[in-house]
Amino acid sequence: MELLSDLRSRLESAFSDPELPRLGAGFSGSLRLEIAGNRLDLSMKDGFLHFELPEADPDIAIVADEPAWAMLLRRPPPPTFHTFTALDLANPRFRVVGDRLRIAQARPVLERLFERVTAIAPRYGQPVERDLAQVLGRYAIINSRGVRYEVYVETAGQGVPLLFLHTAGADSRQFQAQLSDCALARRFRMVAVDLPFHGRSMPPNSWDGGPYKLDTATYRDWCVAFIEQLIGERAVVCGGSMGAAMTLVMAKERPDLLRGVIAIEPPYQSRRRRDQYQHHMGVHGALHNSSFVRSLMSPESPEQDRRRTAWIYEQSAGGIYPGDLAFYSEEFDGALVAPGIDGRQTPIVLLCGDYDYSASPEQGRKLAALIPGAKLEIMLGIGHFPMCENPDLFRAYLLSALGHVEAHVTHGTVARP
Repeated sequence: MELLSDLRSRLESAFSDPELPRLGAGFSGSLRLEIAGNRLDLSMKDGFLHFELPEADPDIAIVADEPAWAMLLRRPPPPTFHTFTALDLANPRFRVVGDRLRIAQARPVLERLFERVTAIAPRYGQPVERDLAQVLGRYAIINSRGVRYEVYVETAGQGVPLLFLHTAGADSRQFQAQLSDCALARRFRMVAVDLPFHGRSMPPNSWDGGPYKLDTATYRDWCVAFIEQLIGERAVVCGGSMGAAMTLVMAKERPDLLRGVIAIEPPYQSRRRRDQYQHHMGVHGALHNSSFVRSLMSPESPEQDRRRTAWIYEQSAGGIYPGDLAFYSEEFDGALVAPGIDGRQTPIVLLCGDYDYSASPEQGRKLAALIPGAKLEIMLGIGHFPMCENPDLFRAYLLSALGHVEAHVTHGTVARP
């Protein structure tokens, strides 16, 4: 079977990948790939893989018919056929069989393995002049709901205030490509904040050490404090994923603080993103969660940028990523938030990557249909983290969104409290 031969060849070429031993240290198990009754059996030990004789009961099996596997091996593969976790969670054509704890333990290896199997030539945007030295970092004190927070803030440029909100479990390093963009810095006063508990922002001294779980009101009031206490005037708010959800909450509840909103990968109802193995004593959380994140990126994004995007997640504190997903995946509901937004009064741009199965283009279309005046753009060849997984390709979409906001904005100043 030609398809089986192609898959076997791609797998074999991936066995020498230098990243696998780092991702698979301490894990041993067996994997079966099944194509219409034909099988490929593999052994996994400490990130080193090889073919082996079939076992009666492998630890993990990935099963689909021949047409589904053929879709995975296309160049490029269609969305949800491009990563292991997409097959596991978002593709009904595939079945992933096995104990869920074992699957979670193997996820870093399997995600990287399928990344190699589906690898294609990257899609690049126009080169951009950047100077990371123009980005200034400092600590600032904000007060929100009676709590004192010491937050890390990065700024660059001058002009219209532009506040960046990072994704769940990450920090403001996701926006380094935009903060260092020389042309953007001539037009915008860019501000990116590590949310409390994230990146270089420590938990407040009042934290009792209990589980972290983000809710809408807390997150909204943090953002209000950023605008009122750090920026001091109305801002364009640009957020990714969880940050995109919050831009929509702000547009509904505090439009007086906004010049406009750019929601990057906004969810409508992004369920099933939170699971018990994102913070579990039996699973290496940093490697598991970063591999979960890798699955949301496009195979057309440059590998080095995808790897750096995942690196941020390898450094997140335990429980923070699923704690953020409590807001993003369980509490936020675009069906309730979007009807309360008037895009004719507050310019709204929704940017959706075609490879994002968490906040898919279809979810973006549902949101746009509920927000009068909203502008929707589908970004081709891009996944869930466009600002960092492929910043050059993303740049044209960001400039278009900023142009839309600038064309419709009315200026004003927010008094400091």
